[in-house]
Order: sequence, then C-alpha cells, then structure tokens
Amino acid sequence: MSQRLDWSRDGADWPNRELSRFVETPRLRWHVQIGGSGPVILLLHGTGASTHSWGPLLPHLTSRFTVVAPDLPGHAFTSMPNSDGLTLAGMARETTALMHKLALEPRLIVGHSAGAAVAIKTALDRGLAPSTIVSINGALVPFGTTVSRFFSPLAKMIASAPLLTNFFAWRAKDRKAVERVIEGTGSHLGSKELDYYWRLFRNPGHVEGAVKMMANWDLSSLDRELPSLAARLALIAATGDSAVPPSVAIKIASLAPHATVVTLTGAGHLAHEEKPTEVANIIVNAADQTQCR
Repeated sequence: MSQRLDWSRDGADWPNRELSRFVETPRLRWHVQIGGSGPVILLLHGTGASTHSWGPLLPHLTSRFTVVAPDLPGHAFTSMPNSDGLTLAGMARETTALMHKLALEPRLIVGHSAGAAVAIKTALDRGLAPSTIVSINGALVPFGTTVSRFFSPLAKMIASAPLLTNFFAWRAKDRKAVERVIEGTGSHLGSKELDYYWRLFRNPGHVEGAVKMMANWDLSSLDRELPSLAARLALIAATGDSAVPPSVAIKIASLAPHATVVTLTGAGHLAHEEKPTEVANIIVNAADQTQCR
C-alpha cells in the first residue's frame, strides 16, 4: 500500500478545512466536508481530484443548502477500498453508504467529470433518490475504441505495479509537468489552485487511487441504463473543455428522458474552479426548477 496523505501535514491549509471531518463506514474512512443549512446537496469530484476542487464553489452554496463534499474512495484523505470499491458500481455503493451513515438524503447531486457518472449511478441503482443531478463536464461515455484498447490495459498495468505508481508520483514532483496536465484539459488555474493538484499528484497513495479507479472504470452499460433515469439531469458543457467535449453532453441529453444542456463559455474541464459563481448560479437554478429548496 502506497504512502497516503497526512491530514495534519498535507491538509493544514486545505480549502474549507473548518468544514472537514472524518467518517467511518463499514469499508472506508472518509474525509468529508459538510457545511451550510437547508436541502442537502452532494458534491462528487472527478478522477484524480479531491474536495479541494470545490474550494471556490462551496461557499456560494452554503447559504441555501447543506453541502456535503467527500474525497472519493482512494483519493486524497479517504482510505483505499478493494478493487471492487473503485468500479463505477462500487463507487456508487460506497457513496450511498456514506450518505446513509450521515443520515442525509441529497435532493441534488453535483458531479464533475467521473463524479457525474457516480452521481447518476447512485440514482440508477436506487441507492440515493435525488430529484436533480447536475453534471459538470461529465465523463459519461467510454473512450473512443482505439484509445480504450490502449488505455485500459495501461491503467491496469500501472495499478498492479507499485513501482510504476511511485514513478508517476515522482514525475509529478516537477511542477511544470502538473501544470501541463491541467492545461491539457483546457483549464487555466491560479498558482494556489495548481499547488493543490501538485500536492496530490506527487503523493503515491493518491496516484494509486486515481489509477486504480481508471483501471476499473467501465461506462459501457451507462448508455443502456440512462433512459430509466428518473431524476432531472442538467448537463453543463464548457466550450473550452479539451478532456470531455460538449458533444458528450449532447449525446447524453438524447438518452436521458429529463435532460437539458447548459453551455458555459470561457472555461475548460475544471469549469467549477475557473467560474465558480457562474456554475453556482446554474446549480441554484436547477435546484429552483425542481423545488430543491
């Protein structure tokens, strides 16, 4: 097991640290941030990120909602599950277990990238029953055929070889390399925001969690299940996203029965970090439309 982040050291200046707590479920020890009052909103970050990515957005929501934002299994300060807990179904199951332990029922779930897939899966599996799901640049379709034939075996190979995981974390000690990864998504972050990703990417435990999640990820069944999604689905599509193009949101909207696409200009894949006010307004509007207030 790779060395994981230490809260007292690595989390000393964590965004919204005053809202942080650690929660035990049967299989995991979760780092979760909870703040505000009102109807419950659950925020689920994407692969390789953490609660820090909600740092600029979360304060825009706590005046109207009880906001719950966990580090996903194997990420940042949440413990590593077994491999089944890093599949899409496993992530949805573990997230449901966390919300049940907290005795909180989210009326609205917001997911970024792969977090959007987890949000939808919790609803499809009837673990949680949100009235609305907001997808921010949701990674909701499989990679193209050529890429997936290469990527999936590569991720599995890295995940099974601790030395390779350590190598990737070592490579991330070059801050410029991390900057190139972020810029490759079409997003442009400030120095402080980049520092958090740099901290995460150079930690072998976090890298292990992210890579194992990718190695166990399978979205092939989501297309078939989407027509049965009862929740309203608001799909935020940033025009500058180089990781998940807006065409993905358009495809998903054609499959889900209660879906709408909201186009956001001037942002890339990490739109909620670049334009937190605009994204918060979209979330509040989605909540108002379904009376999540």
